[in-house]
Amino acid sequence: MDNIVEIILRLLLAAVLGGLIGAERDFRGKAAGMRTYLLVALGSALMMVISRYAFADAGGDPSRVAAQIVTGIGFIGAGAIMFDKHAVHGLTTAAGIWVVAGIGMAAAAGMYIISIAATLLTLAGLEISGWSFFPRNRRTGEGGEIGNQSPNSQVDK
Repeated sequence: MDNIVEIILRLLLAAVLGGLIGAERDFRGKAAGMRTYLLVALGSALMMVISRYAFADAGGDPSRVAAQIVTGIGFIGAGAIMFDKHAVHGLTTAAGIWVVAGIGMAAAAGMYIISIAATLLTLAGLEISGWSFFPRNRRTGEGGEIGNQSPNSQVDK
């Protein structure tokens, strides 16, 4: 077994990176925030550590637990997606939870640079997608005007 301090630092890194992404979601006023993202990253990292050190010694395949993390997080993400009046909500939350699980897994596997880079890319993607030249709804201009459309246009009224 690796140094227990290193394992704890891997768990801490996963929690911090997940918490950073969750803080961004909290700042944007989203339902899933720092606690959710931190716990998903930490839980994924913990399961990776357990699979490596608890089951590998017994002759098990630690990659099987990693595969099940991806599946389980997919179910959590599916619960975050809502369909309401021809609009889908929660896709970014579902994708964010899925990415944070991967970041936690990478941190637990000792892939520090990869987990940090994935966190930075995730934060950049969330920030860039909020810029006004990436409208959320091209038909009504919500999130920023495009072409001759404006929020007061008579589209589908």
